[in-house]
Amino acid sequence: MSIGPDTRAGLLAVLTVAGLLTACAPDAGAPLGHPSSAPVHRADNGPLAAADEREVNGYTVARIHYPTRRTGDPAQNVADLYLPTGTDTSDRLRVIVLVHGGSWKSAFDLTMMHPFAIDLVHRGFAVYNIEYRRVGSGGGWPTTFTDVADAVDHLVDLAHSDRRLDLATALVLGYSSGGQLAAWLGGRGRRAAVEIGGKPRFSPSRVVTVAGPLDMTYAAVHGNNRIVAVLGGTPTEVPDRYRAVDPMALINPRLPVVAIHGDRDRLVPVDLSARYIDAVHRAGGAGQLVVAPGANHGSVAQPGTAAYVQILDIVTRFSRKSLEEVRTHWPR
Repeated sequence: MSIGPDTRAGLLAVLTVAGLLTACAPDAGAPLGHPSSAPVHRADNGPLAAADEREVNGYTVARIHYPTRRTGDPAQNVADLYLPTGTDTSDRLRVIVLVHGGSWKSAFDLTMMHPFAIDLVHRGFAVYNIEYRRVGSGGGWPTTFTDVADAVDHLVDLAHSDRRLDLATALVLGYSSGGQLAAWLGGRGRRAAVEIGGKPRFSPSRVVTVAGPLDMTYAAVHGNNRIVAVLGGTPTEVPDRYRAVDPMALINPRLPVVAIHGDRDRLVPVDLSARYIDAVHRAGGAGQLVVAPGANHGSVAQPGTAAYVQILDIVTRFSRKSLEEVRTHWPR
């Protein structure tokens, strides 16, 4: 089934990718944190080309231009919305928001998360893969963070146009620096309305981070200059900025979180995820640390690896559990 007319009016171009394998659901009975034997879709990893509306191998993907609170950049303030075909207008689609990483730098973009988008839409999810301005392309403090907030807040408008989008169960998946942004999206509602990210229109029901620098202050103090660059200073120089976006300062005990991390990650040590999950537990929240053995910062999210399949399976099962089940039975 093609995208409905109301949704189409808000979509400026539809993008397609060819060469995918047949979809296969994950093993629902496998324990969380252990990869299933389900095959993973392979897709070309090239840039998506804006084109006329098409349906390819069971999904459509459309380029969204989201509004920004500051002067925007039409080339960067975009997101790709993937929808499975064959759904009825009365169906409800669980939404996965993807936030790419790359040290908040302009050298990396949303195509980093393209394989996840393809595999997840074939598992029946609506997938929203966001772009934002980064250091080197007009981003940094505060634009990177306001762009990410604006991108996800626009989901509320999209859901008004397409009632299939179920934001009540929405999950945010972020990789690397996108993991920090995902965790921040889950906690930003704890900030005052006048502060960056405060008074959100959209809040995720759960978050999965992969190799994320989830304790930004600790990491910056211990030499992570990429954090210093995006925030424009050290924790001593700009403490308010760290308090505004460091996930450790914004723990939301009602937000279930899974932090996945390779035990051989030298770029973003696994300790940063472990410290965050410990803080979630101390706050009375539901969180789980999943360590991928033998995985480094790049291989933990590399398509075709056991760790990549593990991430897909965790996201699938985590998203489909009820919040009551997650909050009641999750590790604390």
